[in-house]
Amino acid sequence: MGIRTGQQYLDKLNAMRPHVAYNGEIITENIAEHPAFSGVARTYARLFDMQHDPALQETVTYVTENGDRAHTSFLVPRTKEDLVRRREGMRIWAEDANGFLGRTGDYMNSSLTALSTAESFFAKADPKFGERIRAYYEWCRDNDILATHTLIPPQVNRSVAGVQQGGGQLAARVVEEREDGIVVRGARMLATIAPIADEMLVFPSTVLRGDPGDAPYSYAFAVPNDAPGLRYVCRTSYDITHNTVDEPLAARYEEMDCTVIFDDVFIPNDRVFLLGNPELSNAWYQETGAAALMTHQVVTRTIAKAEFYLGLASEIAEAIGIESFQHIQVDLAELVVDVEIIRSLMHSAESRAELNADGLMVPYWPALNAARNWYPKVSQRFPEIIRKFAASGLMALPTEGDLDNSQTRADIDEYLQSATLDGEGRVKLFRLAHDASVSGFAGRQALYENFFFGDPIRMAGALLIASDRTAVRQRVKDLLAREN
Repeated sequence: MGIRTGQQYLDKLNAMRPHVAYNGEIITENIAEHPAFSGVARTYARLFDMQHDPALQETVTYVTENGDRAHTSFLVPRTKEDLVRRREGMRIWAEDANGFLGRTGDYMNSSLTALSTAESFFAKADPKFGERIRAYYEWCRDNDILATHTLIPPQVNRSVAGVQQGGGQLAARVVEEREDGIVVRGARMLATIAPIADEMLVFPSTVLRGDPGDAPYSYAFAVPNDAPGLRYVCRTSYDITHNTVDEPLAARYEEMDCTVIFDDVFIPNDRVFLLGNPELSNAWYQETGAAALMTHQVVTRTIAKAEFYLGLASEIAEAIGIESFQHIQVDLAELVVDVEIIRSLMHSAESRAELNADGLMVPYWPALNAARNWYPKVSQRFPEIIRKFAASGLMALPTEGDLDNSQTRADIDEYLQSATLDGEGRVKLFRLAHDASVSGFAGRQALYENFFFGDPIRMAGALLIASDRTAVRQRVKDLLAREN
């Protein structure tokens, strides 16, 4: 089949029969037409269509061994040039969405691509798991599947391990192993875009202790998003007005987050990729290269997002004539530095990449690890800078309806113009600034980025453990021991 069009994606989505609970309503069909999901579904359809654009196709896609085209995120990197090619294809999507879509298909595609090569890892359990995930990767690639994943157990009592929540009866777990598959019961949180995805990947999440009691929570599998017994419970949508003037970001990029309920969901054997092995569950991402390729995609996205905020702050500064103020220049310079730092970390990750034992070209992990620890902190400054620049201009903003009202429009044209923009242009720019800095959508983005890879404190500890400081400490010792 190869790459899909946007319409093919929407048609498939509307033909599926998920169980989606949203604001007191149960949605089971035509999910792409529902107001809570239609805006972002159309945006994802746009990404699929970009694969068919003659001006973009050679960058966004590649030709597989079957002669079909697939997105470059499915390309198995064997050389450093392959890594650059993957990144360039992912960059097109990231820049089109300005970094605001955290679950575009290239994210989980990157995970599957690495896992498809990890023969030595799966051989530690059973080679059949590696064969299954390689076949699943090829199926997703050849059918242009949009997959997402679900992450952590429900938060009930944070003083105990996730698998112990509710006495061990709440977290998703294997309750039956059959000859033809497994049965899963319980819940997981934070299934972003689940209602508009084709597939749900349920991979290892929290670190397991490795005792026999963890075995039911040690698994990796895939499930269609409309499998019998699978239910999604959604939060409220931040796309309130459904128009791109009043909410230029939320109306396009509002990715729904869900809690996933597994009500005795059957998973056939060919979709089970690991089972009952806590040690390998803990090593799933690092030893397979999946963490590196996924983070490579994330950094590509966050470069685009940092660039967007630099552009937005620059537009506001010019529009209202504040760029000559030194305190404004300091903040703009900060954004310029942030963009260059994250670009440089990407360059380091690619230029220092190395082949692993399975022949996968793995980006240099210390650079990616630095980026994923650094960006969540600096990204919290982006909306803060926008709020500082726009200040009270973010308050009492007219709407698209006011722009369409001739009497109100006259007042807007006269009193809400700026140094470089007419009233309409200034309103549209500041509504974008509002959506990027103070709206519910902006708040969710800040939370999302801050916890994207998990608890920042635990991430910092993990980074420290992974960092070899032996050589630099020795230099200090050598200096102290040096004779005059």
